[in-house]
Amino acid sequence: MGQGLWRVARNQQLQHQGYNGQGYLPRDHGRRIATNNVPNTSHRKQAQGGIDIYHLLKTRKSKEQEGFINLEMLPPELSFTILSYLNATDLCLASCVWQDLANDELLWQGLCKSTWGHCSIYNKNPPLGFSFRKLYMQLDEGSLTFNANPDEGVNYFMSKGILDDSPKEIAKFIFCTRTLNWKKLRIYLDERRDVLDDLVTLHNFSNQFLPNALREFFRHIHAPEERGEYLETLITKFSHRFCACNPDLMRELGLSPDAVYVLCYSLILLSIDLTSPHVKNKMSKREFIRNTRRAAQNISEDFVGHLYDNIYLIGHVAA
Repeated sequence: MGQGLWRVARNQQLQHQGYNGQGYLPRDHGRRIATNNVPNTSHRKQAQGGIDIYHLLKTRKSKEQEGFINLEMLPPELSFTILSYLNATDLCLASCVWQDLANDELLWQGLCKSTWGHCSIYNKNPPLGFSFRKLYMQLDEGSLTFNANPDEGVNYFMSKGILDDSPKEIAKFIFCTRTLNWKKLRIYLDERRDVLDDLVTLHNFSNQFLPNALREFFRHIHAPEERGEYLETLITKFSHRFCACNPDLMRELGLSPDAVYVLCYSLILLSIDLTSPHVKNKMSKREFIRNTRRAAQNISEDFVGHLYDNIYLIGHVAA
């Protein structure tokens, strides 16, 4: 709507001022041209109330014939800056025109590290014939393989020398990658508890409010859809890590990992209660404080109240 109104107003302005495709003409001169070319312009006047559309289309056609700007004629810094905004598919297409520029190693290195933040191969001396464009293709292939079968995906990365065979390196790769299917990742971490342990230690929850820290944790390590042993394991590991990151706060509030575990479980249940459309009678703040303090008596009532407010205002902690 906005662009249509702009075009109508612009055409009226051009009609009023006179426009010949090369620039503006005096109004009288424009009238003379229109008068002398009545047979040629009668069909154009029917289009938009004047002869301006014809000239605009003619000018646009001449500009299209000029083609795109040749990046090779620009300074290299500017050309690389323009190409750095392209994704891998568009960069491959650009290499058909500007092969030397679009195949530059720095561009493909940036694409690799922006998608897969950590790989063991980044910290090694590159083998003979190594290229980041080839590495990007391998990382993309390995990610697709992981999303179909996590074990085969990890084995693929190791066979190509992209990842070292150690739980810590695998955990870093998972922590810095957002292209992995979270359902397959959950299955993999449930089977590889050694990788899960290292993945938990990569989180830093210092000076974070408990519900916010729990949300960050479940963004990297997705919670299971049903309650069970795996969820209890995740909450236990989170509780110990949260206490390790905030020792002063734990002493000030008198909290232990067991107390944090109770709070986390209470927050998850409260999140379900407040966000589920199937629960008609929502838990009140008073009820949440009473139920939580029954399970953990040393917790401050004000602190538990702030927990309730956070869930009520921001939402689920494990969505």
